[in-house]
This record gives sequence, structure tokens and C-alpha cells, in this order.
Amino acid sequence: MKKLLLVNPSKKERSGFLLSQFTRLPPLGLAYVAAATPENWEIKIIDENVTPLEFESADLVGISAFTANINRGYSIASGFRQRGAKVVMGGVHVSMLPEEALNHADSVVVGEAEGIWRKVIKDFEAGRMAKKYLGPRIDLNTQSLTPRWDLLSRDYLMQPVLTARGCPFNCSFCAVTRFFGAHYRQRTVEDVLSELEKIAGKYIGFVDDNLVGYGPENQKRAAGIFRGMIDRGMKKNWFMQTSVNAAEDEELIELAGRSGCLFAFIGFETIKPETLQSLKKRSNLKLGVKNYLKAIDIFHRAGIAVMGSFMIGNDGDDPDYCRRLLDFILESGVDVVQLSILTPLPGTPLMEKIVNEGRLVCNNFPDDWEKFRMSWVTFRPIGMNADLIYRGLNFIKKNLYDPPRFQQRMLRSFTNLKGGTSYKFVEGLNKALEETWRNAHYYDPDPEWSY
Repeated sequence: MKKLLLVNPSKKERSGFLLSQFTRLPPLGLAYVAAATPENWEIKIIDENVTPLEFESADLVGISAFTANINRGYSIASGFRQRGAKVVMGGVHVSMLPEEALNHADSVVVGEAEGIWRKVIKDFEAGRMAKKYLGPRIDLNTQSLTPRWDLLSRDYLMQPVLTARGCPFNCSFCAVTRFFGAHYRQRTVEDVLSELEKIAGKYIGFVDDNLVGYGPENQKRAAGIFRGMIDRGMKKNWFMQTSVNAAEDEELIELAGRSGCLFAFIGFETIKPETLQSLKKRSNLKLGVKNYLKAIDIFHRAGIAVMGSFMIGNDGDDPDYCRRLLDFILESGVDVVQLSILTPLPGTPLMEKIVNEGRLVCNNFPDDWEKFRMSWVTFRPIGMNADLIYRGLNFIKKNLYDPPRFQQRMLRSFTNLKGGTSYKFVEGLNKALEETWRNAHYYDPDPEWSY
């Protein structure tokens, strides 16, 4: 029996947010690849964020990586190839830069692996592997696979579930549309509910880029999932990613809360409409920055915590913007704040723009991919230099996590969420993000910036 080893590489920084039990998820993509592998193969999945990697004997090794951990992926590939194993690499970064990846692997899969994986295996068995395989975009309505849960470590609090792929928005900083396509492909309500019933754990992470979707029909499907969880008495707690304009359907958000939603990850990105325009963040523009506070309140009324994502380092940002952003965050009652630096990732319109304008400063690839993890200034923005951006990050985060504001924020979240499980996750997520900040390369406990 031949052996397949599937590896999820760790990131260089392995602390705080990445390793928190509240944020760490199993590598669902590898579990899907395992499900597409013929039964006559021995399969093992290794997630380096949970289990140390040993270069054990294997016939074929599959590695999936994002930009932030791609160099670790390349190192692992080299180690296995030196030991005689064939290596296939895939994932978002590899799909954007397949020629780069082929310098480190025997073959690459571009796009979604499940639909092409059996051909990869067949070609390997016949000794005729191609350099490049193009994975088709799967019809999730008819070709749904059940992930190999049995191959994943039990050291996870939350189990990931995928219900849809694709995004029509094509925001300038995001590669989702290029990777998964602009068409929002969905699994049926019954298919999703059946999978949820098979999961023994209590906590679910819906890993769709937008669980609620992009229009009335998508919202109707989301409501069917929420209502089905209630009607079947699943009693699971879960989180989702969604757009801020999901709050326009208050009944849907209330239904999500009743079905067990603990928190929603929402990409607010900025409080400047002109920046939303440049980022092509259409969903936020449609709702309007002026309605952010109302949307957050709607989630809170449903008992759902809000994890808001914001970026600084956009063209036009300045020190005054950092002060205004902090004021907004404190006023809004956002429970968890993910604050990062705008980063041009491979395959995005933003990367193309920055390269064409000659503004990319971290361009020694592949080594510099280590810095493309949302915490480094990788290009020259217009308005703030790198030093000011790092100082702005420290200024905002110091005011979020140092006393007395941190205690005030947590008391407000406790009140808004009426305590309970949602608040426990808010505490855990904040602790993880604070630890990430204090371990960051730019960390300064006393930035030269006054409130």
C-alpha cells in the first residue's frame, strides 16, 4: 500500500492568534484532498501548528500553503524530495505563482484540488506525473465530498465546515475571486445540515468567505441552514465570516443568533469612504460607513459578538486617521479588533497596481514572502512611511489592550452580549490578539504618540 502524507506548514510566528484554541482550525482543504484519494492508499495529515513534523517515509507528499507560510512549505518540500518522495504543492499562493512553486516541487495543482486529485494519483501510480494540474471549479450542489475527519487531530476546539465558494466583489486586496471565481457556488441546505449532524464536536467554524452570501437567494439559503439547526435541536455554537451589509436583514441575524452563532468576522477595513472606493469594497460602500454602528448594534442585539477587521497603511492614511480609527473602534463597541497593515498579496489587483507603480519594497522573492503576513510594511504607501505605520499600530493597540480601556471594552462586551459563551470567546480572542501584538516585530510598549 502506498503512503500519502498531507502537510499544513506552520507560519514563522507561532504564537498568540495562530495558536489560540479559539482561532486554530484543522486544515480542511487537506481533509478534502484525503477524501478524494483512492481507498488503496494509506493517508496521514500533519498540521505543524499542532504536531511537529518528522520527515517520515512517504511515497507522495502533498503540501498546501498560503503566502505567509509558503517558505516553510518550500523547505518541507525540499526535505522530502531529498529523501526520495515526490512532492505536489497547492493552495492559494501556489495557484497564483505556479512557476515559482515548481522550483521546489515535482508538480503543482492550480485551483481547487478535489476535482483533479484522482488524476494526480493515477499519474503518480503510472510514473507520468505532469508538472501542472488545473483543478476545475467544483459544482458544490452536486459534487460535495465529506472531509476525512478521522485523519485530523483531536486537538482542536472548533471544527471547520465549508458551505460555499466564490465571491463576486473582487476587492483589490483579496485573491478569493481569482482563486474560487466570481460565481457564488453553494451546497444545498440539506447537504450542510447532514454534515453538521455528523460532527460530534459542539463548536463549528463556517469557513466560507461569506456565509450569508450576496443577495436574497443566498440569504434565503443561509436562513434555511440556521433554521434547520434550530429545528433539529443541534445545540451547536459557531462563528461565521460575512459582509457588514448582512445586518440589513435583521431577522436573518436574529435567526443566526438563535441557532448558536457566537461571533461574526466582518471586514470593515476602513472608516474612510474614499479608501473603500479604492479598495473596491462594494458591500461596505453600499451600506455606508455611517451605518457601521447600527450594523454592529444589530449583531449585538442577537447576542452575536463582532470581530472587526481594519487595515492601516492605505494610500491617504495619516496620523490623524489612526486617532479617528481608534475613536471609532472605542465608540462602536466592536468586541474583537483585528488590525493589520494593507498587504499586496500575489494574484490580487492591489499587487499588480503596486508593482506597476514601482512601489513594492519587499521584492526579494521567495525570501521576502515571510513579510507578507499583514504585519510588515511591504510597499510605499502615499501618506505614511513605515515608521509612522508601525507607531500607529502600537498607538491603537496600546489603547485597546492596556488598562483602563481594555477593562472598559470587556465590560461593554459583557453587557452587550449578556455574558455567556459569546463573551468567553471574546475574552479568548482578545487575549490571543494581544499576545500576537506583544510578540510582533514592531511592538513598542510606549510609542511616541499621545492620545
